Amino acid sequence: MIKLHDLYFKTFISEEEIDAAVQRMVDEISNDIQDEIPVFVGILNGSFMFVSDFVKKYPKPCEVTFIKLASYEGLKSSEDIHRLIGLTQDLSGRKVVILEDIIDSGNTLSEVYRIFKNEQVDELKIATLFYKPEAYKKDFKLHYVGIEIPNKFIVGYGLDYNGLGRDLPSVYQLKTTQHMTNLVLFGPPGAGKGTQAEFLKNTYNLVHISTGDVFRFNIKNETALGMLAKSYMDKGELVPDQVTIDMLNAEVEKNADANGFIFDGFPRTNAQAEALDKLMDSKDSQINAMIALEVDDEILVQRLLKRGETSGRKDDADESIIRNRIKEYYKKTAILKDYYTAQDKYYGVDGEGSIEEITERLNAVIDSL
Repeated sequence: MIKLHDLYFKTFISEEEIDAAVQRMVDEISNDIQDEIPVFVGILNGSFMFVSDFVKKYPKPCEVTFIKLASYEGLKSSEDIHRLIGLTQDLSGRKVVILEDIIDSGNTLSEVYRIFKNEQVDELKIATLFYKPEAYKKDFKLHYVGIEIPNKFIVGYGLDYNGLGRDLPSVYQLKTTQHMTNLVLFGPPGAGKGTQAEFLKNTYNLVHISTGDVFRFNIKNETALGMLAKSYMDKGELVPDQVTIDMLNAEVEKNADANGFIFDGFPRTNAQAEALDKLMDSKDSQINAMIALEVDDEILVQRLLKRGETSGRKDDADESIIRNRIKEYYKKTAILKDYYTAQDKYYGVDGEGSIEEITERLNAVIDSL
């Protein structure tokens, strides 16, 4: 993730992918042109990196020139495009290839065609490294396309946001959800996770998504996902991860304007953690931290036995069941601890002491994110 001016951008296309796309285009164009000497025309400012890398890879003699058009103001493609720097050489009878860094609406392309209309070139071809088919509104043929991309704003490799980002060797995509904190909250039985989730939800204005509550809601209300989940449960089978993810996605969609989410009870496996990462990435967001409340086993046992005196839950009244539940928790969290530690997102928090003391420790972690 990078920040340019007031906006955040996430990694989108790597240096290696760009290099491979440029080489592919070089191979295609050189095969088509054969032994003729082409004139490659770069559109400034954005194409300078692309043109430089392209001609360095081009295996035969060629000429290079540039024209400059004002085509962007901030994030929006301007309808008012002017020719600022024109051609200084005679191109009549020459093969000309326009090397564009990106084609979206096609407004710049219209102006390029206007410029070359009276140049009497032998052949005019258009090559673009990045192409947004969803945004393209013109009928001009694009002869060579490096990488098709969705209609989202990008920076890097010559492309900028208000002057910044052109120097980046990779390409980054605008993160449309700019400010969101998403937590995976873990804690063994008796750690006080439910209590702390309420405090965190209120303090940071987050939405608490408990997988258990989501399942119960969907089944009780006989939603399509709830009925699907119930069909597996009635057969004694595990509910597929995708069904759970679809339920969580529905909850996230319901709260699209939230400051972030606390995920409670999910993920439980690496596959689920990866699925959750993909879900958040599709929302232009991410999991910021896995926070695990850490409490000594004997304290947990005593807390749960005490709770069992009033809760009426059988699994809070039997010490052997309690110890087995704690053991199962560690089995599951150990895998996820490694997963999130590898991303530098695991935070163990001392879960012993008063409720207020634990809350302060959790707040300190979240405030540091």
